[in-house]
Amino acid sequence: MPVDEDLMPVDEILVQDGNFSTFVQALGASRLEGLLAGQGPYTVFAPTDEAFDRLQPGTLDELMMDPKGNLAEILLYHVVPPGEDPVSGGGTIVTVQGSPIIVDTTGEGMTVNGARVIQADIPAANGVIYAIDTVLIPPDITLPVINETDG
Repeated sequence: MPVDEDLMPVDEILVQDGNFSTFVQALGASRLEGLLAGQGPYTVFAPTDEAFDRLQPGTLDELMMDPKGNLAEILLYHVVPPGEDPVSGGGTIVTVQGSPIIVDTTGEGMTVNGARVIQADIPAANGVIYAIDTVLIPPDITLPVINETDG
């Protein structure tokens, strides 16, 4: 993918878009914000703020307490490294985190590990962004269980 001088890099598009503020905040907390400023080309399956809102209450706060642990692993699981083309026909692709994701393309749209792509092909100078409706969790990560009483 050639670099398009007229476009911003992935990290700047995520900041300016406004629908990915939680993802951007988590990247900053994990000190991974520079990853998406690199040459690329990267494919980023970026969870929207609504996707983060769907996590069990308290989960994101718990993850933010250890930003270089499970939070960093979860964020890296949303990035496909340069040289991989996950979109042409779908299939299994290994992420920057090291675990595979399954991209499925049908006439009805695209899913990534079952998460629905709600906006595809957002171009960037160093890659492309796909907005997804669910936060992807690597298979070797167990989310913290937050004990709350039911109201």
